[in-house]
Amino acid sequence: MSTSSSHVFPRNSKAPPPMVSHGDGPYLVDKNGKKYFDGSGGAAVSCLGHSDEAVTAAIRSQLDTLAFAHTGFFTSEPAEALADKLIAHAPAGLDRVYFVSGGSEAMEAALKLARQYVIEIGQPERTRIIARKQSYHGNTLGALATGGNAWRRAPFAPLLIDVSHVSPCYAYRGQAAGESEAQYCDRLIAELEDEIARHGAETILAFVAEPVVGATMGAVPPVSGYYKRIRELCTRHGILLILDEVMCGMGRTGTLFACDQDGVAPDICAVAKGLGAGYQPLGAMLCSKTIHDAIEQGSGFFQHGHTYIGHPTACAAGLAVLQRLVDDDLVSRVNPMGAGLCERLTARFGQHPNVGDIRGRGLFLGLELVADRETKAPLDPSLKTHAKLKKAAFEAGLICYPMGGTIDGKSGDHILLAPPFIMTESHADEITEKLGAAFEAVGL
Repeated sequence: MSTSSSHVFPRNSKAPPPMVSHGDGPYLVDKNGKKYFDGSGGAAVSCLGHSDEAVTAAIRSQLDTLAFAHTGFFTSEPAEALADKLIAHAPAGLDRVYFVSGGSEAMEAALKLARQYVIEIGQPERTRIIARKQSYHGNTLGALATGGNAWRRAPFAPLLIDVSHVSPCYAYRGQAAGESEAQYCDRLIAELEDEIARHGAETILAFVAEPVVGATMGAVPPVSGYYKRIRELCTRHGILLILDEVMCGMGRTGTLFACDQDGVAPDICAVAKGLGAGYQPLGAMLCSKTIHDAIEQGSGFFQHGHTYIGHPTACAAGLAVLQRLVDDDLVSRVNPMGAGLCERLTARFGQHPNVGDIRGRGLFLGLELVADRETKAPLDPSLKTHAKLKKAAFEAGLICYPMGGTIDGKSGDHILLAPPFIMTESHADEITEKLGAAFEAVGL
């Protein structure tokens, strides 16, 4: 529909989207009856597809009981039960859950909690955050400042706090020829140590990272041992480790928490997207018992809050989603389905002259596009190949998540895939075929 007939402020006022009609498993259907396979889960949100009866039933039941009660006055059974279940499956040491409405809010809460914690324990000089270039941690100003994506930051730079950004763990482009993974890891850790030393370890508040980088780089996993080295370094210097699992968590990479595969536990962790699976706006910030106890034994009051934190209906939905993921064991489908999809993508695009890398974990996969496979030279940014591919795939009936600026916020193109966990082998064929049609449509 055109913007002239709508009062909704769209994401792109020059290209308003069609009207959606309904969801049908892994598909969305528009008002004209056309079906689109949701190959990216929107933005890695819809892990259960769009018509999960158990989740919708839980929401209806909660609405019949209680829609909302402000947490300034009450807690609720859904919030308590969801927190218990999350902590039962969380990395060691995490003990408390703060429910919000999405990923940006979860990360903002994480940053503010980190700051209040060091004040409570008598280390107010810790003010500096270190994150990584090409990261994305949300669109609120604190989260945006922490993120290292130049394109997203540029318009709002005068409003952002000063954050240090070190190199990401991006083996496809960062690991030098002849350099082993261990040597590459050593180099990244040395860079982080230098940045800590430059400011003084006693001034560093937190190191922030996505275990598997999502939107800005396209499902980039770390090299072996990277996060164990990061954890050791943070512990040695008294720096908090904040892991952003908003996109890669909640089973997306094959385990409920992505960092489990790297053998580390953060001090603070943010989750969202797959936690509500699109059925309700829901995110959460999890923290260690040590951090919560410092607040409890100090001021007793976390100086932060939103109207809808701990929303009972949202938490009821999240609990039903988590029951599907854990109790019904849908997470166990992620790795085999991801492996099958990756095999098909490799067979179809592995030798394509414009595909330099196919990567990821579980059902969190990325294809990096290049002008030349040998030199890894990126495509001309002015071509906006990622945008053309998104449009062509959509026309072919596939929702995927292409982005530009993969390398430095300006150059580089990739496609992110994050299909629902309920997908089948035939859906993997469909994704591959429709993505292939999109490549052909744009002349790749």
